[in-house]
Amino acid sequence: MTAAQGSEITAIRAVSKTVNPGSNPGSPAQDPVTSHTVYRTFRTAQRREFVRITEDVAAAVDDSGISEGMVLVSAMHITAGVWINDDEPGLQADTLEWLDKLAPPSWKEPANEVARELLPDPGDYRHHRGGEDNGDAHFKNLLVHHQVIVPVTEGRLDLGPWQAIFYCEFDGGRPKRLVIKVLGE
Repeated sequence: MTAAQGSEITAIRAVSKTVNPGSNPGSPAQDPVTSHTVYRTFRTAQRREFVRITEDVAAAVDDSGISEGMVLVSAMHITAGVWINDDEPGLQADTLEWLDKLAPPSWKEPANEVARELLPDPGDYRHHRGGEDNGDAHFKNLLVHHQVIVPVTEGRLDLGPWQAIFYCEFDGGRPKRLVIKVLGE
């Protein structure tokens, strides 16, 4: 699903620089490497949400001016992730259900006995002893992971026909950052 109504995505800053690795005395001459960094802040309307960011990442690649290289997309928070998959609402709903079975949220009733058994003993995450209620979101981050690397070919993201890039929020309601780092020539 794309950003829900009420969700916010904002750019904080973008930084570009070009480094010529062959500029050191005695180094062989090489093409310069461009680095372009964009930060985004998310405040999702829902506690758990998939936000399509393919176009944001493509814009960062366009702004960088590179033709060949890669882009790193990384959630800068431990209860969020980034993944590449099909932009299909049924798949996203199934994924959240699957993640809930592997890392059941204790703020709602477990989906089934298997999910109940996967909760830590005595039935709640030890992380919650400090006043938090998002232990499951930390485990979902481990399962989805916090970053992806996408190749850039001829100035464009080199994704498959059905692939899209998503920011995955598992504990929304507060601002969280994402970094897009483009490297190439």
